[in-house]
Amino acid sequence: MGLRDLVYKLYERRLETRLSPDTTPRHIGVILDGNRRWARSMGLADVATGHQRGADKISELVQWSKETGVEVVTLWLLSTDNLSRPAEELEPLLAIIENTVEDLAGQGWRVQPVGALDLLPDKTARVLKHAAESTSDAPGLIVNVAVGYGGRREIADAVRSLLHEHASRGTSIEELAEILDVEHIAEHLYTRGQPDPDLVIRTSGEQRLSGFMLWQSAHSEFHFCEAFWPDFRKVDFLRAIRSYAARHRRYGF
Repeated sequence: MGLRDLVYKLYERRLETRLSPDTTPRHIGVILDGNRRWARSMGLADVATGHQRGADKISELVQWSKETGVEVVTLWLLSTDNLSRPAEELEPLLAIIENTVEDLAGQGWRVQPVGALDLLPDKTARVLKHAAESTSDAPGLIVNVAVGYGGRREIADAVRSLLHEHASRGTSIEELAEILDVEHIAEHLYTRGQPDPDLVIRTSGEQRLSGFMLWQSAHSEFHFCEAFWPDFRKVDFLRAIRSYAARHRRYGF
């Protein structure tokens, strides 16, 4: 271990000792941004190398989350907008995502797909569904894999599901309008039954949500990290947790 690695390891331990279970977020959402820019910064012509390097980092993040006491991690792996990318980039990315999801399931995490599976290629959708079914009884940390995900699409799907449910009961539009509240919609989100994210982390220096968990993040705290996702380290993760713990959360203005 080099001197720099030793310094980082000591810093990690220092950060860990200062964290309290009482201030640990229950649910963390992570926008894994910067894979392509990382590849280009490394002089690599094939951006799939960046996506693979980013995928290799995911298991580490999930393990860090477990060690810290986090209960749910939502990983944004592919947006609905990403589905319009050229086939020569999208197809390798989907293969990497499929392998990553299978790896997470194989490690014993409870994998939950979050997204519009009907927009995905059949094989990718099958991999996601199988991962969810095979790990549905797994104890401990839940790993939401947001694939084919868009915040606006999620809200539209929730409203559509809500309307179908009440139509099957014979509820009229007028009757539904009288009783509709935010909880009715929340019960039909992709993440229904889970706590909303306490903390949302975005890598690569971008300071925007890009439609990530629009409904659920209404009261979330945000942490923006300059590192590209493949370069994200445990110290970066612990700094985000420390920053969250130091804040006084306000549910309103």
